[in-house]
Amino acid sequence: MQNQNSKFKTELKHRSYQYSIKMIEFLDNLPKDASTKIITKQLLKSATSIGANIVEAKGASSKKDFTNFFSRALKSANESLYWLGLLRDAKKINNTQLEYLLNETKELASILGSSILTLRGKR
Repeated sequence: MQNQNSKFKTELKHRSYQYSIKMIEFLDNLPKDASTKIITKQLLKSATSIGANIVEAKGASSKKDFTNFFSRALKSANESLYWLGLLRDAKKINNTQLEYLLNETKELASILGSSILTLRGKR
């Protein structure tokens, strides 16, 4: 079981890292108008924070601390969904990369949410 848990953590770290790279590529190609620049800055912070908090969880000093890092990662995923939705609904961009990022953000949030419930013994 521990080996499977370790594999899950490694895959989640890798997936969130790849997500951050794809987000950076996406953001670098957005228009440079004033509102998009502000949204881009906020989205870059929240999206890359997902993976950073997952990595930080590895060094957690307790189960509670580990859960808190995952909770921060989930909050960052939810914030990222907000900014991506805002870009889409303000018609700042219309492409398949945006849809991929929306879906991947939702999936990461779902994984994190399920993990948090498991860690808290509510599942």
